[in-house]
Amino acid sequence: MRVSSFLIAILVCLGVAGFIFKRTVIYDFFTGGPEARHEKAVKGATKDLKNAVIAQQEAIEETSEARAALDEVLTAADRAKMLKEPEVEDKHISVFAMKSMEQDVTSGIVLRGQTSAFKSVQAKAETSGAVISQPIRKGTLVEEGELLCELEVGTKAAALAEAKARLAEAEANNNASASLVKKGIVSETQAIGRQAALEAAIAGVDRAQSDLDNTKIVAPFNGLLESDTAELGDFMQPGTPCATVLALNPIKLVGYATEQQVSLIEVGATAGARLINGDQVVGKVSFISRSADQTTRTFLVETTVPNDNLKIRDGATADIYIGLAGIKGHLLPQSSLTLNNEGELGVRIADGEKAKFMPISVIRDAADGIWVTGLPTTTDVIVVGQEYVTDGSDIKVSYKGDK
Repeated sequence: MRVSSFLIAILVCLGVAGFIFKRTVIYDFFTGGPEARHEKAVKGATKDLKNAVIAQQEAIEETSEARAALDEVLTAADRAKMLKEPEVEDKHISVFAMKSMEQDVTSGIVLRGQTSAFKSVQAKAETSGAVISQPIRKGTLVEEGELLCELEVGTKAAALAEAKARLAEAEANNNASASLVKKGIVSETQAIGRQAALEAAIAGVDRAQSDLDNTKIVAPFNGLLESDTAELGDFMQPGTPCATVLALNPIKLVGYATEQQVSLIEVGATAGARLINGDQVVGKVSFISRSADQTTRTFLVETTVPNDNLKIRDGATADIYIGLAGIKGHLLPQSSLTLNNEGELGVRIADGEKAKFMPISVIRDAADGIWVTGLPTTTDVIVVGQEYVTDGSDIKVSYKGDK
């Protein structure tokens, strides 16, 4: 190893050791000493303090300007609220209303009733005699004039022949009396007696002929036998029924309307019915009673409907729907209805900023409300809060659809 390298190494070590132990002296030499460093730090802190004071003053000025601008845009109520000033109490009651407009109502009256044969007659004997015809079984369709029961003739034919002979004799006597009166042989009184005898003979022939004709009992109209005709060999007296005949086409729907309902129904109005088996029929109102039932105080209403296939039976239960003439009304929710102090049914409307009670009449129910009449053409009906106001109450109205 060379001596020079060794000496260089020793010198480097001495330099490093001197720098470590004498670094403060070296730092002071370059910076001017501790006094210079302290003065510099004081100057820096003073500058920072001045900058902070300036920033604070600027912030105060900006706050004042913002407050002035805020005062310009705030309302008196806003300033009162910010300053916690007491507000004036609002006595208006908040309610919720809907605007309703009058419109045409498809309405009607439903009556609980039943079907009834258009005609029902018992064909009865008008003379006496034994039945000589074979019976016809119930359920058979018969036509007008068709033979139902035939009675034995018996002495009725002989009685007719005798009546005709008496008539011939009376006619001869009457014809002879006319010429005898002219000759003065017969008085006018005797002639009048012979004329009366002639009239009696004519009546006798008619009676005997009718008695003979009544041995055949026929159907009074086209219809259906509701009972068997009289059996072969039965003896019948005048008034004994031979059979019951029903006319089922058309057929009637019979119901009873109240005093309020009957005033809305008109003869000729369209009517329909749903039978107990689900069948539906349509017809016209054919009769409205003018006299009320003494027990129920209701009025008979009859509707006539076609029954071509005779499917509708007599006496079946039916719900009768009678259409009414065009009526205008308002469709309102049922919850909007209320009562006044007198117990009258109605609604409360918004009349400006005041609540007002309006009486109504119910037309009919609907799937989405109830149809009523008695309100103006256009009105604001209170639907929420109507129970908390009375006539003249101050209200604050919100409308359906408002956000």
